[in-house]
Amino acid sequence: MRQYLDLLRDVRDNGVTKQDRTGTGAISVFGRQVRFDLSQGFPLLTTKRIYPKVLIHELIWFLRGSTNIKYLVRNGVHIWDDWPYQTYCHEQEQHPELYKSLTQKEFADLIAVDDDFADQWGKLGPVYGAQWRHWDAPNGKTIDQISQVIKKIKNDPNSRRLIVNAWNVASIDKMKLPPCHTLFQFYVANGKLSCLLYQRSADMFLGVPYNIASYALLTTMFAQVTGYEPGEFIHTFGDTHIYLNHLEQAEEQLSREPRVLPRMELNPDIKSIFDFKYEDFKLVGYDPLPTIKASVSV
Repeated sequence: MRQYLDLLRDVRDNGVTKQDRTGTGAISVFGRQVRFDLSQGFPLLTTKRIYPKVLIHELIWFLRGSTNIKYLVRNGVHIWDDWPYQTYCHEQEQHPELYKSLTQKEFADLIAVDDDFADQWGKLGPVYGAQWRHWDAPNGKTIDQISQVIKKIKNDPNSRRLIVNAWNVASIDKMKLPPCHTLFQFYVANGKLSCLLYQRSADMFLGVPYNIASYALLTTMFAQVTGYEPGEFIHTFGDTHIYLNHLEQAEEQLSREPRVLPRMELNPDIKSIFDFKYEDFKLVGYDPLPTIKASVSV
């Protein structure tokens, strides 16, 4: 994962200080790219611990077309809790006679056990899952981009239109968080399937290690169900930044020496992208250095 560390160092050394939507501030560069040959190991960061449970469940959630955090919370994944909780707190402040004050943990605990509460407050709007599986068409129907692309890879692998787009301009204002990883494209050559991702906004310390692993895994899953070997994952970045409250953690990250990459094994019996379950993934040989904690900017 020296590609990641080199990019982190690039942002640290060459970034300009900018203000941002969260109010935290960041140092930022614009327009970068890293490449990972998936035959050389699964690109899961080893200079701090990354939790594969998080990225696997999130991918399953996306592929189901889900946009409510209920599935994630009930599987112990809390990376999307902040945005629905923020909405709940706003409503509670406006209407204290209707809603009681809850800590974020109490809020998540209710999402986990109360279907009615989860259905009301766990919604994120039409984020990734909605755009991947249920893009609204002008004729009132919806478009399943994932199914379309898989069919296209199988039937027309030389197509230059093997694209899934999450940046639905008409729906942006309805989303709790507009998509950061906005568009990905597949490419078939020499019996291998590769994927290129464009990410408009990249939180280098917290988010990007998960983004890299997530799309490397997605590429591997797509390759299996379409009959190819995994090729490359190519990650292209727009605004590439380190938040100012992550600078100390980034220095700690850069002081560490990367270890050998693990392997991710998939259940070979799975032939549909929609049939994968958490139990169908096995991470082998992962020996990371300890976690480096940092707060999320919402």
